[in-house]
Amino acid sequence: TDIDDKIINRAADEDSTEPEVARRYEVTFIEQMDRLNVAHPDLRPRATEYVDRMVEVIGELVEREMAYTTDSGVYFDVDRLGEYGALVGRSVDDLREGAGARVDVDDDKADPLDFALWKAAKPGEPTWDSPWGPGRPGWHIECVAMSLHLLGDSFDIHGGGDDLVFPHHENERAEALGCGRPFARYWVHNGMVQVDGEKMSKSLGNFTTLAGLLDTWDPRALRLLVLQTHYRRTMEIGSTTLDQSAAALARLDQFSDRMANADLPEVGPDADVVARFRAAMDDDLGSPQALAVIFDAVRDANRALDAEDDNAAAALSTAALELAGVLGLVLGRAAPTDASGNSDDDAEIDALVDRRLDAKAKKNFGEADRIRDELTARGVVLEDTPRGTAWRRG
Repeated sequence: TDIDDKIINRAADEDSTEPEVARRYEVTFIEQMDRLNVAHPDLRPRATEYVDRMVEVIGELVEREMAYTTDSGVYFDVDRLGEYGALVGRSVDDLREGAGARVDVDDDKADPLDFALWKAAKPGEPTWDSPWGPGRPGWHIECVAMSLHLLGDSFDIHGGGDDLVFPHHENERAEALGCGRPFARYWVHNGMVQVDGEKMSKSLGNFTTLAGLLDTWDPRALRLLVLQTHYRRTMEIGSTTLDQSAAALARLDQFSDRMANADLPEVGPDADVVARFRAAMDDDLGSPQALAVIFDAVRDANRALDAEDDNAAAALSTAALELAGVLGLVLGRAAPTDASGNSDDDAEIDALVDRRLDAKAKKNFGEADRIRDELTARGVVLEDTPRGTAWRRG
């Protein structure tokens, strides 16, 4: 959404406009997703561009007698939908008992669980025309109207945080079913973020922003940490877990660089590794298990290379690196710059490594040590092997 209570309040506090506030946060979000190597969606709709469609959907609900009008707006009548509460797995009576905690209580509503489809205009708020007078759409109808318009009456997956199951997703589902649309076939909900076993919140003083994390840590380490946690589970984030993720990323980078320096034959990926990876991802997007498959392949490829079994090393490493790419992990020398934005010139490092090898071959060990020290000062780690010298950023 690009128009809700928070945006309206922020615009008022900043003496700005709602579109300016929404666009600023939208741009920041896209920039942060780019740093995490998150693919862009095919469509990025904004609620304010689909208000006419929202009015149409609300009108259909009113016509079907799934909604009613009051002086304060238009409300969905939950008693008209027999399966309300099915998504959250609770009866209407149970939900009604706790209504004050999660829903807006309004004397103008026939039932505490009824929710706004259209809110009558208030001074200082943006408004649009409608058959029920000027006002603005409710939160839930925005998502439904855009989804039905862009994806059709039914689509596969609807995602979101597990804190949105009720009332937001329950109400979305109710609106779509109230219009006779099947809507989402699968509802996929992710867990929350916690720090030291406690939910991240400003009141507890353990709050940090994604921008702060990305400026401190390699964005790939943060992406790896997310992948190491199943999407439905709570993710523990902090210096300990990020250190562990950064160490795991360093092992993958080192592996990628070692295989790049090895003279291996070009072969296809190991079929067993690919099958195990696919099975893990097919099991409710089991990314932690899929990563375990990749790290097993890394270990086995290193052992095969040590044993000079080039065909096995090539097949295993091809599988590991291709599957890491499937998970959006760019490894080794192909990796983007680090969080601070510093990046050494790979060609220059390669040239220095070659000069060091040449110096060692000529028994000019003083020059070889000097080059090694220069590379170390630049954060480059050298690994001498029987097949040559590999390097990686430390």
